[in-house]
Amino acid sequence: MTFVFPLRAVAYGPLLPALALTLALAACSRKQEAPPPAGPQEVGVVTLKPQRQTFTTELPGRTSAYLTADIRPQVGGIVQKRLFTEGETVRTGQALYQLDPSIFQATLASAQAALQRNRATAGAAEVTAGRNAELVKIEAVSKQVNDQSQAALAQARADVATAQATVETARINVGFTRITSPISGRIGMSSVTPGALVTANQATALATVQQIDPLYVDITQSSAELLRLKRDFAAGRLVRSGADAARIRLLLEDGSAYGRDGRLQFAGLSVNPTTGAVTLRGTVPNPDGLLLPGMYVRAVLEEGVDEDALLVPQQGVVRDAVGRATALVVDGQGKVARRTVTLGRAVGNRWVVANGLAAGDRVLVDGLQKVRPGDAVRPTEVSPDTPPPARNGQRPGGNGNGSPAPGAAPGAPAAAAASAPAAAPAAPAR
Repeated sequence: MTFVFPLRAVAYGPLLPALALTLALAACSRKQEAPPPAGPQEVGVVTLKPQRQTFTTELPGRTSAYLTADIRPQVGGIVQKRLFTEGETVRTGQALYQLDPSIFQATLASAQAALQRNRATAGAAEVTAGRNAELVKIEAVSKQVNDQSQAALAQARADVATAQATVETARINVGFTRITSPISGRIGMSSVTPGALVTANQATALATVQQIDPLYVDITQSSAELLRLKRDFAAGRLVRSGADAARIRLLLEDGSAYGRDGRLQFAGLSVNPTTGAVTLRGTVPNPDGLLLPGMYVRAVLEEGVDEDALLVPQQGVVRDAVGRATALVVDGQGKVARRTVTLGRAVGNRWVVANGLAAGDRVLVDGLQKVRPGDAVRPTEVSPDTPPPARNGQRPGGNGNGSPAPGAAPGAPAAAAASAPAAAPAAPAR
């Protein structure tokens, strides 16, 4: 052992100065490449300004016909003809069905004959009553005979009136054999064909006529939302938007917008105990017949206007560990401060601020991950509608949420971590 150590010292002795020189050069190189001290971070801010904002709400609804008439016969008989084409537009008073009128025409003729008979009887009674009225004055007939003749005349006249009513009833029944439309609109399918027997006031309608221009839209709104709106109006946070307050815009089932605006007619006076909703009814013009009764639509209602609304971009608001909404602002000294805010509804890609921020506050919307409260920053004004740039961690090979891929060192690019070779296995312990 006394001879091995000197031999190693002699063998490696000439390499020690060279190794020391190499280490010294590497240290100088690292010292020269060290980055300068970082200055204030550059961040993007949006200065809040009060603005006039019209608030709308989107509610589900169903369309229904403006007028609906179920066609039913008022007399019984055999259907002789159907006088319309299914699906066409019919007018008020247009004939739809023709029933066999022969029985009703015979009844009318019989009633007219009875009327003639009663009129003849009444004429004879009138002559007798007039003669007896003169004779009783000279006591040629008794007073009793005169009274009987006057009563017979009154009865004859009553019989004539009854016969006239019977004739009119028979004439109406003849008219009922021609079934007409009570309203104008589009008629649906017929439930009977010529030759079918129908009865008066039967349960099954022969057809249905619906007026669909204009069209009703029945909208449901929760009672809680209705109470909130009333409180906002009472507190002055919202004001009526004039003539536009009752305007309705429709979104169809396929997501497209309907080209014509409607008007809100009234709000329901009671709350559905099952759903807790109030029904609103509006009317929408439908001259092209695009809307049909029973269609599902989304109705966009203009609720009111906030004349001094503060809107903050959604990317400038984050949630803390307990779920409170917070925002970072830049104060007058260029330092970052955290504010707890109360948010209202969402308007596009922005939030309505109820409390916590004021007009003139500069809210950070870009670079929030690079700064902390108390840091000095260099704010740059950006547009509130400009989307935030991609984060540094969102590179190919990352996990999509801004963090590097598994196996990467903290702060290292995800791509580098993905392409780094695997570490050599450790040597087994001796």
